[in-house]
Amino acid sequence: MPASRILNALLGTAALALAALAAYHTSLPAPFTFDDRPAIERNESLRRLWPLSGPLSPPVTAAGAAGRPLVNLSLALNHAAAGLDPAGYRLTNILLHAVAASLLLLLMRETLRHTLLRSSAAPLAAATALLWLLHPLQTESVVCVVQRNEILVAIFYLLTLLAVARAAVAPRPLGWQLTAIGAALLGVFSKEVMATAPIVALLYDRTFLAASWREIMEKRRWLHAALLATWLPLAWLILGHDQRAGTVGFGLGVDVWSYLLTQCDALTTYVRLTLWPHPLLVDRGVGLAGSIREVWLQGVLVLTLLAATAFALARAPRTGFAAAAFFIILAPSSSFVPLTTQPVAEHRMYLPLAPLLALGVIGASRILPRGRVVAVFLLALAAGIVTHRRTLDYLTEEKLWTQTLRHLPENPRAHASLGHAHARAGRWEEAAASYREAVRLRPDYADAHNDLGAALGRLGRNAESLGHHLRATELKPDDPEVRYNLAVALEASGRPAEAIPHLRAVVAARTGFARARALLGALLLRSGDPGSAIAELEAAVTLQADDAELRVTLADALQSVGRLCDAMVQYSRATELRPDVPALRYNLGHLQLETGDNSSAAEAFREALRLKPGWIPAHHNLALALTRLGRPEEAIPHHEAIARAEPLSPQAHLNLALTLAAAGRVSEARASATTALRLQPRLEAARQLLGRLEGR
Repeated sequence: MPASRILNALLGTAALALAALAAYHTSLPAPFTFDDRPAIERNESLRRLWPLSGPLSPPVTAAGAAGRPLVNLSLALNHAAAGLDPAGYRLTNILLHAVAASLLLLLMRETLRHTLLRSSAAPLAAATALLWLLHPLQTESVVCVVQRNEILVAIFYLLTLLAVARAAVAPRPLGWQLTAIGAALLGVFSKEVMATAPIVALLYDRTFLAASWREIMEKRRWLHAALLATWLPLAWLILGHDQRAGTVGFGLGVDVWSYLLTQCDALTTYVRLTLWPHPLLVDRGVGLAGSIREVWLQGVLVLTLLAATAFALARAPRTGFAAAAFFIILAPSSSFVPLTTQPVAEHRMYLPLAPLLALGVIGASRILPRGRVVAVFLLALAAGIVTHRRTLDYLTEEKLWTQTLRHLPENPRAHASLGHAHARAGRWEEAAASYREAVRLRPDYADAHNDLGAALGRLGRNAESLGHHLRATELKPDDPEVRYNLAVALEASGRPAEAIPHLRAVVAARTGFARARALLGALLLRSGDPGSAIAELEAAVTLQADDAELRVTLADALQSVGRLCDAMVQYSRATELRPDVPALRYNLGHLQLETGDNSSAAEAFREALRLKPGWIPAHHNLALALTRLGRPEEAIPHHEAIARAEPLSPQAHLNLALTLAAAGRVSEARASATTALRLQPRLEAARQLLGRLEGR
């Protein structure tokens, strides 16, 4: 490609990036929401970049990143750069969105050069890309971080088509052919919708590049065969991820016919939102059409559009291609294969929006041949303003879900999500009310029962909490999180022995579940099985090395079996992780005293007193350590502090007397011993000390 075209492409991408930032910048500090939380906050595979097998193997619980290794790797890179700060993830989404828009511009310009509109290719392509970039329907895909899967697959989809177009006209096409195959393969690892790319690429070739099917077979059959071969790794990914954790496929409780009928409403909703993007909702619920009577009008509209598409492919194939691409790209989610969690979702329109807008821009250019620049600018400005306003809804989860419920008050999952927002703010009564409403609307909603149980547990209503956890476990017996929460509820209800079998089942099913291993270890320790407890706690510490509290529990278990040196290692690491906690310093010092490391113990107790001045146990143990070190003068102020704090304690005055005597301060020692004896006349140790001091 000539350097001038590369420069123009980079400048175009920069301009689109600025437009995207202008529309989306206010969303940068918005919190993670909805599927972002399991895909990012609770996704342990993001924590380390190396070995790559970690981030390239997302767990089935990672929501939109499950079964999509490239998406998960990109999230891991964000995590490595900025931890769990949402701004970095969202900025990446915005910039990738601009890259996708730039590729759309290049593809459309390349495509129009093969038509009668070649003289207007650049402005028409730019107008389409700008409107696609700023269209409010794209908001969910950009602002909800895990919907990056839509952006990444769109980038590789558009790059595949662009490379196919360039390969047809390039004097040396091999580089472009390899680019097309590589992009298709990367798209497969981003989202399953890439399965449609070989079909759309073949239709694109026949519509815009080749004069006949025979020409394609003669010139580019191996290219298209290689694109079709990308279905093999896609099949491997799908089969290896357990129907995306039971959310996609047959036999999951969603009737195929009901799902197909629901897609009539979905497709007409997508077209309506393209023309009038209101209301935009992050979750449109899981309701399905019960009969054809409910969606007959939408069904007629969809069949009419399909018939018009088929007619256009036969009579005006270049117009028909755009409509066909819309339906083909949506086919994996809007056909007869059920998606149990979201039968209708706005983010699925991310890429299919492009051919619809292309048709609209080209049609409008014929109606407004002179004022089209002004019209596009005004329309893009309006779209950007609406998008900007929509991003404000994401700034708080409470606002986002309240807005959703205003339009869909019977959506149980929206009620549950609002409950999550209340729970994260510590408003447990409000959270319980939202979860209860979700359960009322959908009695078999296992996750809502689970969350309601957790909220009631926070409110101290353990009996009621346990009932909901038991119901959640009945509904989802194989869900590790649900069984873990049942174990927590059993332990809180004073039934720890019943919690242990559930925790054993959880860690057997999910060996990397650190919280479950930690709780199992703690309960085993309390039940008198320190050996098994230590094994579980050590595994938990390996998985969650930066958890100071977990290390303390392990240290207690190690101490109970006499492994004091190992216990000290855990306490030392805990104090490094939480240097501001005086109790950690104190417990470390206590262990060091027991092992005879009096010098280190003295330092630990001194730090504990610095963090918590006047702490009597720390004064006492520091004085003991100093005395053992032969430094009674340094110990005296600490015994004096104890005696001042506990003036009626005969033992405090006796300890002071003993230390004063060891320092050679006889008269003061005699006075303190006398005080001790006055407080407790039968204190033989004080009497003996006075006897020894009499002759001195």
